[in-house]
Amino acid sequence: MTLPLLSGSRCCRQLATRTIVRSLHAALCLLAMVTLPAHAQDPGTLNPQPLPPLPNPDAPKTPANELFGRKTTPLPGPSRSIGSYGDGCLAGAVALPISGPSWQVMRQSRNRYWGNPSLVAFIERLADNAKKVGWNGLLIGDMSQPRGGPLLSGHASHQIGLDVDIWFTPMPDHELSPEQREFDMALNMVAKDRRDVDPSVWTRERTEVVRVAAQDPAVTRIFVNPAIKKAMCREAGSDRSWLAKVRPWWGHDEHFHIRIACPSDSPECKPQPPPATADGCGHELDSWLKETVLHPPSPGAKPKHNFPRLAMPKECREVVKAP
Repeated sequence: MTLPLLSGSRCCRQLATRTIVRSLHAALCLLAMVTLPAHAQDPGTLNPQPLPPLPNPDAPKTPANELFGRKTTPLPGPSRSIGSYGDGCLAGAVALPISGPSWQVMRQSRNRYWGNPSLVAFIERLADNAKKVGWNGLLIGDMSQPRGGPLLSGHASHQIGLDVDIWFTPMPDHELSPEQREFDMALNMVAKDRRDVDPSVWTRERTEVVRVAAQDPAVTRIFVNPAIKKAMCREAGSDRSWLAKVRPWWGHDEHFHIRIACPSDSPECKPQPPPATADGCGHELDSWLKETVLHPPSPGAKPKHNFPRLAMPKECREVVKAP
C-alpha cells in the first residue's frame, strides 16, 4: 500500500506518535505474556514434547527454571528437600502413583507429580481421611518437578517437594481418561464479585476436607482464595484452631495449596516461621476483601523465581547439573 505524503511537522508528529503507541502496546502485550504466570489449571496436552536443548546451559546467567524444567527424572539417592519453598530443589524425589484408591493425578503431561516421600505419604493419608467426611477422593494438581527447583510457569513455590495443589472438585467414582485428566477444568468456587463463594457450587464438604488436611500435624499452611477463607470462617463452628493454618492468597479459586513441614531427614530444608495462632477471620481477612486487593493492578516485573542458577543454593546447582 502506498502512503500519502505528509506535509508539515504536525502530520509527522502524529505519525510518529501513532507508531510509538503501537510499538508500546505490542511491547506491553509481549511483556504480559512473558511475565504473567500460567494459571494453575491450564489445560495440558496428550502429546508432550521435550524442550529444545539450551544453547549454553553452563552460562552463569542461564535461568534456573530453564535448567530444572529440562530434567525429566529425579536425582538418585536419599530424599532431601533443599533450601526454601520458593528457592530450592529436591534430591531423591519419588512419584505419586498416577491413580490410587482415593486419588487421581491431573495434568500428567506436566510431569509435576514428584515430591519428598513425606509429601507422598501425606497425600495418601489425606485421601483416606477425607473419605471419612464424605469426600470421594482427591484430584491432585501440581506437586514438584523431578528435581524440584523453579518452574517454567504457574508457581513461585513448589520447589522442594513439600507443596501440593488439590482441586476443590472431588474425584469422580470412575477412573478419568487421559483426555479428561488433561482437559477437564476444576470448578471455580468464587462468586463473580470475588467477595464470597459461589453458592451454586460451594458445599460444606469442602470446608470439611480442608479441616481434615489442616488438622494433620505435618501441615504448616493451606492457601485458599480469601473468599473461600471467608466461607470457612463462617462454617467452622466452635473448633476454630485449624483455621490458623488456612491462609488467604491470590488465585486459588479452584484448588487449595497445601504445604507441609520440612522433614527431619532434610537438614538443608529451610522452614517458614509458623503462622499466627489466631483464626485469621477478623481484620486480617477483611483487608484481603478490599476493592484494591480484589482487583490489583497487573504485575509489571518478571517473576522473582526466574533467577539465575548461580543465585540458588550451592547444593541445588549440583542437583540440576548432575545427569
